[in-house]
Amino acid sequence: MHLTHYGHACVLVDTGAARLLFDPGAFSSGFESLDGLDAVLITHQHFDHVDADKLRTLLRANPDAALVTDGQTAEQLDGIDTRTVAPGDRLALGGAEIAVVGSGEHAQIHADIPLVANNGYLVDGTLLHPGDAYVPPGLDELATLLLPTGAPWLKVSEAVDYLRAVAPRRVVPIHEQTLADPAMHYRFFDNLRPAGTELLVPDRESPVGV
Repeated sequence: MHLTHYGHACVLVDTGAARLLFDPGAFSSGFESLDGLDAVLITHQHFDHVDADKLRTLLRANPDAALVTDGQTAEQLDGIDTRTVAPGDRLALGGAEIAVVGSGEHAQIHADIPLVANNGYLVDGTLLHPGDAYVPPGLDELATLLLPTGAPWLKVSEAVDYLRAVAPRRVVPIHEQTLADPAMHYRFFDNLRPAGTELLVPDRESPVGV
């Protein structure tokens, strides 16, 4: 399995049997010219996770790719065919098996801001993109966790606690574009990660094996 980070929450996962792109949003770039995709998966409706104009361009270049998202996001994507899923669903995309996980809700930003739907996606039981929520997947072992690093809804202690709760073999920080110095947070993860967890920070747009 190979992973390419296009900044913030946007990640291409190539399992060898399927090419899956997650969260092509406004804070990410470099994904627009991708082709050969089996699916585009959106965790939730916020603009940093889905840019509708870029998404339409991407889907025109990938006419056979499924678009997978939650129901609230689907309602906002007028004129785009979507496959709507929620936690508990399982689906096959190309040659990959996807389990939709999480509580179904975005982490709280503030009590006065309504919660929106959020899907986490577990690929082949080995790689987790949680979207914007820290809900452990309930697995005895996880190979790769994509870890949200900076956002209005989180602080670094919560990120570390989530990392320790999941205790993956490998952690890849994502969702970093709100930070002036993401490397400072990466150092916290490196210093406070659980025993047996490797920190991997890929160069942007450079595939790495996971």
